[in-house]
Amino acid sequence: MLDTLKIKLQYLLPKQWLTQLAGRFANKKLGWLTQLVIKAFAKAYKVDMNEAKESAFIAYSTFNEFFIRTLKEDVRPVVKGSDTLALPADGTISQLGLIRDDQILQAKKHNYSLEALLAGNWQLADLFRNGQFATTYLSPRDYHRVHMPCDGHLREMIYVPGDLFSVNPLTATNVPNLFARNERLICVFDTDFGPMVQILVGATIVGSMETVWCGMVTPPREGIIKRWTYPAKDSVCAVNLKKGEEMGRFKLGSTVINLFPADTVTLNSALANGVSTRMGELMATRISADNETQTPEETVADSQPDATATN
Repeated sequence: MLDTLKIKLQYLLPKQWLTQLAGRFANKKLGWLTQLVIKAFAKAYKVDMNEAKESAFIAYSTFNEFFIRTLKEDVRPVVKGSDTLALPADGTISQLGLIRDDQILQAKKHNYSLEALLAGNWQLADLFRNGQFATTYLSPRDYHRVHMPCDGHLREMIYVPGDLFSVNPLTATNVPNLFARNERLICVFDTDFGPMVQILVGATIVGSMETVWCGMVTPPREGIIKRWTYPAKDSVCAVNLKKGEEMGRFKLGSTVINLFPADTVTLNSALANGVSTRMGELMATRISADNETQTPEETVADSQPDATATN
């Protein structure tokens, strides 16, 4: 009964207005009130401040500064090896696995299409038919910077306006086409593994989504699709990022979706629905040309992680 009420409220609440209000408050320097909110939030969600570069609450003058806090350099080592991909974020696996033709699993009894997720871009969607996907949910307690799974050159970025439903497990199980109807930022990279898409999905109270190459993307929310294309890999102004480098951040929690083409990677078999993730740990391994690849367990045993900075 309570879960049903929560879902109905998701449809009825003025989500855009609430998100705008929360974003404004989170960016205000309110002295003792800001400190009170930060401490209460950290206690309620059991935030581990020992991992933060600045562990004292007083170091943060706004709630947003606290929420996108950086971590100490040694707490998120990145898996080594040119044939490995790293998890992009701290969080929990919502779903992952095979894209069946163009259908992605959202939750039990709920699928959504690649083309809908990619805002009707069928040419882009065709690249990932029968490929692999991974959906990572970032809860309020998690570290909220998003990193690169592998070296990549940014080809284009597409902002898609949409709803701002919560993206927690309850909503994912009960709201059809959740990730294809919410606001999202689609980042298309060329990599040694082929094309890769990393999508930042907006949600209720997510006041802002940002990338390292262009800063804040939302707000404003103008209700129109926006598309940016970027220079070639060898150009002076190209956006080239290394595995483990930060690529974006959420100001309040949300979801990251990764897409890979067919027959390019094998997802780590240790990952499954509900498994906790840490940025930098093994996400997947390359499938070699002769279709032979090490198992994720073998790759972990053979590799020692890099102590790559998370800032």
